[in-house]
Amino acid sequence: MYGKALCQSKEPAKSLPPIGPVAVDPSGSITIAIHAKPGSKQNAITDVTTENVSVAIAAPPSEGEANTELCRYLSKVLELRKSDVILDKGGKSREKVVKILASTTPEEILEKLKRQAEAP
Repeated sequence: MYGKALCQSKEPAKSLPPIGPVAVDPSGSITIAIHAKPGSKQNAITDVTTENVSVAIAAPPSEGEANTELCRYLSKVLELRKSDVILDKGGKSREKVVKILASTTPEEILEKLKRQAEAP
């Protein structure tokens, strides 16, 4: 209980509130919380929840292959250059954070992810 007051900053927050799994970090970059499922038969966005985006990756989880494939697949889904989608956190975990370097909005990103998740 005693650590609560320490977490509150006196400055107003500069970032927007997260829109589900898509958020804006303090530096102004858009981040996406990902739950990766490597070793799947094909690449697919399987679910978009309030916590994260579940992504099936058709690459084994060894030597960073799945991470590379995740960024490549997301760049295709979000219609961005491959260099605009980078892995920010979670290189060896299923829970990852991907950073978007292109100028776009969290709403656009979330809309494209949801559309892909609903595609047959």
